[in-house]
Amino acid sequence: MTIDEKDLLNSILNSLSDLDFIKPEDFPNIDLYMDQVTTFMDTHLSACKRHPDDKVLTKTMINNYAKNNLLPPPLKKKYSKEHMLALIFIYYFKNILSIGDIQAILNPITDKYFASDLNFNLENIYEEIFRLEESGMKHVQKDLTRKYQTSLQTFSDLPKESQAELQRFSFICMLCFDVYIKKQLIEKMIDARLPGTSAENKTPDKDKTNGKSKK
Repeated sequence: MTIDEKDLLNSILNSLSDLDFIKPEDFPNIDLYMDQVTTFMDTHLSACKRHPDDKVLTKTMINNYAKNNLLPPPLKKKYSKEHMLALIFIYYFKNILSIGDIQAILNPITDKYFASDLNFNLENIYEEIFRLEESGMKHVQKDLTRKYQTSLQTFSDLPKESQAELQRFSFICMLCFDVYIKKQLIEKMIDARLPGTSAENKTPDKDKTNGKSKK
């Protein structure tokens, strides 16, 4: 493995380490206005941005989530801690799933546990999921390292000037295939739970804020 190859892999692994997972105790225990919500998300999830000028969540996005019944409506224009938790789930889901699929996954949870009178609520769910994601990061890093090393074994019979480009392409294809398979699995689980699910749920919605796919 050359120095450049080591640098690429280390850069990828370091970027994963820098990802901001908002710890349960970091959420404010007071209700927030919309501007405070977007500022909080933008600050705590800044490492997730692809470009510095990207916004994690905008007012328009949040309003659209409420209109599409993804997010319970705010109370007197204020968002509770549970609103914030629901927004975190939506934020991660929206990168790979359609609005219909997010509704199928999230609505049964918020309907039962949002502002629940039970001894178990959305905060308890977030805490458990947070622990899973935190402990799973090492497995993700190991899997990425394995895939990257595998990609370096491809196209070994070609001239060196062609190898680097094609090996990087191999790595990207392996990652894309992994995402594709997992997305297929998620959709099958949703469809199995909801017989007669229409094709509409399988088609990524357009982000009303910028016209881009919500994938």
